[in-house]
Amino acid sequence: MKFLKIFLIIVVSLVAIVLIGSLFLPKTYMVKRSIFIKAPDSVVYNNTSNFTRFLKWNPWSKMEPSAKVTVSGTASQPGHLYQWNGKETGEGQMLLKATKPNSLVDIELKFLKPFESTADTKFLLAADNGGTNVTWAMSGENKTVMEKWMGLAMDKMIGKDFEDGLRDLKAFSEKP
Repeated sequence: MKFLKIFLIIVVSLVAIVLIGSLFLPKTYMVKRSIFIKAPDSVVYNNTSNFTRFLKWNPWSKMEPSAKVTVSGTASQPGHLYQWNGKETGEGQMLLKATKPNSLVDIELKFLKPFESTADTKFLLAADNGGTNVTWAMSGENKTVMEKWMGLAMDKMIGKDFEDGLRDLKAFSEKP
């Protein structure tokens, strides 16, 4: 009986720590990585705003090449849609919300499975010295207790994928 009492006190304490601790965690997260690409901003813009081209360099396509992918709508135009469904990468979609030719690609990213969440993803492009500075950023809200705790690790979870993707975008954009 004493063991059960101690066990319950430990469980209740852990639950309280998780719940109370979440009150002090950030309500938003941001993951951001940048790279310089020796290619015109128009080339990089086309490779980030056209989801058929995105499919050729994004890190998750390499992670699970067998995932079912559907691209629809007009490239580089609001409404352009990229949908995927895979065992490893889950299910979701990217909807092109807005673009500014050669400078901005703004995407609504929705994860449907294994968990639901929505994020704002942007590619910010700036012509510089014969090339393009590219920043890939993703931000979102941490609405639930679980999301707040996951938000602490978001940079580590996604940052490496962004770095790999930008490296592949660079190679894809710089090839003749």
